[in-house]
Amino acid sequence: MSDRARVLTIVAAAASLAVAGTVGVTLLQSRGQGTTEPGAVTKPQKGHPFVFLEFGVRDDPQAVALAHAAKLLNDGRASQAAAIFARYHSLQAEIGLAFARWPNGGLDELKRLVSRHPDSPTAQFHLGMAYYWSGRIADAARTWQGVASQHPDAPEAVEAENFLYPKFKSGLPLILTPIAEPGGTLAQQLRIVARDARRPDATAKLRYGLALWQLWHRVSAERQFEAAAKLAPNDPVAQVAAAVGAFTKRAPVRAFGRLGPLTAKFPHAAVVPFHLALLLTWTAQPAKALKEFRAAIAEQPKSLYAKEARAIVAALRQHGTS
Repeated sequence: MSDRARVLTIVAAAASLAVAGTVGVTLLQSRGQGTTEPGAVTKPQKGHPFVFLEFGVRDDPQAVALAHAAKLLNDGRASQAAAIFARYHSLQAEIGLAFARWPNGGLDELKRLVSRHPDSPTAQFHLGMAYYWSGRIADAARTWQGVASQHPDAPEAVEAENFLYPKFKSGLPLILTPIAEPGGTLAQQLRIVARDARRPDATAKLRYGLALWQLWHRVSAERQFEAAAKLAPNDPVAQVAAAVGAFTKRAPVRAFGRLGPLTAKFPHAAVVPFHLALLLTWTAQPAKALKEFRAAIAEQPKSLYAKEARAIVAALRQHGTS
């Protein structure tokens, strides 16, 4: 994703949070279903369960087909999705087919898939979704918590936290840097930046970390950011990336605790208040975010961060956050 595309996404996030405020607290509370007893059943959801199939940079025919089938299913076109899923025999295809044929023993099928693939975050995440769709909210929450804690480097961990913490912006906080991306396909880019990151080069490690962050490999990205920060202790961009890389929705204080002191270490670097504002945006605190975006503009008015902060401030103002 280009830097400009990232910023447009940030603007959209800021606008949506300005409207949404702090609606929703936890999965259990947001649905009006307060039972926390394992196995307790409330009213099942209508339709077909949401499917999350993440293929990273894969562009082989099966990955493309299954990604298309997943979109069809999530758009409510279950019969068309089922026809595609039925052509393949991978774990993802079996999950998709079970959900496309829902209910028809779907929950039992997901339990069987987890027993056959006990170390798969994909299987476990979708078991949580099957529980949720069956009305077993506490079981869903417990399963997703397990995905987030046992498989923290998997994209499914990020998606699990999206469901567990619905008041926060979906996905990982965006990290904006002036570092250019290499050319080529996504797979080619990943190979290039992974190769370059083997060198003791802070910029190369930052670039690789950013690629991993975009792919929702959170722990691997954080390792690259930490390595870059050690190589460049006086570079505010590297230090900020390492701080933001510590973010999780279940414990956002880790990232805030690391980013806050950087305001004193780099008092005139707009990158610090800009990313502090992004964390505040991601955690549904648009009014506080606005203050930090304005600080970024004041510190370095001609910088990349000031330019993009102005666009975000305008979006927040448009949606009623003063």
